[in-house]
Amino acid sequence: MTRNRTEPTTFNLLFVCTGNTCRSPMAAALARQELSARGWHHVEVASAGTAALAGSPASDQVPVVLAEVGIEAGDHRATELSRDLVDWADSVLVMGPGHLEVVTAMGGGEKVNLVTAYLEGPEAGQSVVDPIGGSVETYRTTRDQLQRAVSAVLDRLQPILAP
Repeated sequence: MTRNRTEPTTFNLLFVCTGNTCRSPMAAALARQELSARGWHHVEVASAGTAALAGSPASDQVPVVLAEVGIEAGDHRATELSRDLVDWADSVLVMGPGHLEVVTAMGGGEKVNLVTAYLEGPEAGQSVVDPIGGSVETYRTTRDQLQRAVSAVLDRLQPILAP
């Protein structure tokens, strides 16, 4: 099937962590910001957690560190990862090997990867630091790692997603 360059098809990105209160909501917010900057309005973004307590708010530090890079966190509520979400996604980006296993067990093995898989250097393929319970500096470290990883993912997707 040939894609019409003037009307790109929707592409669905799903970010997954454990509780869906820190890493995956930050990754999703960072991705939305970068997608908007790239003009890729045909890409949908969601996040979920492998052990999320549905409806839980983002950790207190998430809106703080996102605001530092010009992103309003909004009213995030945790979502539990489901087979329906995995089926919805065209690409599932996870924070660590345990998440990779869960997504694979839900039938997403062909479309799941570590969010850091496309980075170069020592961070390539490494788990994203879980900041839960940490200082604001720990959240900044995670945000910065996710910002680099999300950018690398979108660079990798550019050939198929650029309008």
